[in-house]
Amino acid sequence: MVMFLKKGLLLILALATAIMLAACGDDDGAEFQWDFVTEEVQGQVQYEYADEFAERMAEKSDGRVQINVFEYGGLGDGVDQAEQLMDGYTELAIVSPGFTGTMVEEAQLFALHFLFPDDVALTQQILDESEALNVELREKYEEHNMTPLAFWTEGAMQWTSDRPLRSPADFDGFQIRIQNSPLISSSYEAYDADPTVLDWSELYTSLQQGAVHGQENPIFFIEDAGFHEVQDHMTISNHNNYVAMTVVNTDFYNDLPDDIREMLDETVEEMRPVAFEMQEQMNEELLDAIIDNEETPTEVYELTEAEREAFRELAIPVRQFFIDNYGDDSERILNQLIEEIEAAQ
Repeated sequence: MVMFLKKGLLLILALATAIMLAACGDDDGAEFQWDFVTEEVQGQVQYEYADEFAERMAEKSDGRVQINVFEYGGLGDGVDQAEQLMDGYTELAIVSPGFTGTMVEEAQLFALHFLFPDDVALTQQILDESEALNVELREKYEEHNMTPLAFWTEGAMQWTSDRPLRSPADFDGFQIRIQNSPLISSSYEAYDADPTVLDWSELYTSLQQGAVHGQENPIFFIEDAGFHEVQDHMTISNHNNYVAMTVVNTDFYNDLPDDIREMLDETVEEMRPVAFEMQEQMNEELLDAIIDNEETPTEVYELTEAEREAFRELAIPVRQFFIDNYGDDSERILNQLIEEIEAAQ
C-alpha cells in the first residue's frame, strides 16, 4: 500500500510538473515539450550533458523542441525515474543500468569488476561500437518500452576509505557502501568485504560517522559530493567504469515525426565525444583538487599492476554468478561482449 501511494504521488508530481512546464513553454512557441531526467545535479556530468543536449535540440529545431532538464530527485529516485520513462510520463532519461536491473537483468554485467579495459578511451570505443550492447542489450530494454540510444562512461571507479586499500586482505570486514545489487555485493564478498546497501544521499553522513568505512565512485563525483572530506584515503583502482545510458521512451521515439527523430539521433551522435570530454576534464581537474586540498587532506594511492591483478583474480569467478542469476541470455551477451573487448585490445 505504501509503495502504491508513493508511486501514485510521484506520477501526480510528474504530470503536474509537465503541465506547468508545458504551459510555460506555450509562451515560447515550442511545438514539442519533453522532460529529460538525470541521476545527478547541476555541475555533474549527467546534468551538464542533458543541459547541452537540450540546447542543441532547441537550436536544431529552431525552437520547436523544448527540453526541460531535471536534477536527481526532481521526480523521485533512480528507480522511480526509470519507471516513469518506461510508462511514458517522461520522454528522455540518463539511466544507470543498476537502476533497471530488475527489468533487464542482463544489464547488470556493467557491475562486473575488471571487465572493461583500463584505458577509458578504449572503453568508450567499445561502448560505442559493441553489438552486444547496442543491438542485443538494446532489444532487451525495448521489451520494456525503453530504447538506449547511447552507452557512455563517466570515468573509472575508485575507492575512498578510512584505511589504506592495497590488497584484498585490506577488505576483510571492510563495510563498503554499494547500490542495491546482489551482483555488486558478490563482487565485494569475493574480497571478503562487508557490502552495505545505502542511498547516496545518506552516504556523506554515514562516512563521517563511521557507519560505513568506504565507497566507490568516479573521481568527479567523489570530489563534488565531498566524500574525500570525510575519508583519509583514496585508492586509484580503476576496477570498473561508471556507465550511463541515454534512454528514450520507445513508443514516444517511434511516433516522432521523421525530421525530429533525425535531429534527436544526430544530437545523440554529437554528444558522444562531448560526454567523454566532460568526464575526462572533470575527473582530471577534480583529482588535482583532492590532491591539493590541505584543509581535509586525503592520501591518494594508485594500485600497481601486480596489486590490481590480485583483485582481478578474485573478480573473474563472479562472472559465473552473473551468468547463473541474470537472465536467460546473460551468458551469450557477456561472452559476445568479452570477445569484442578482446578484439578491441
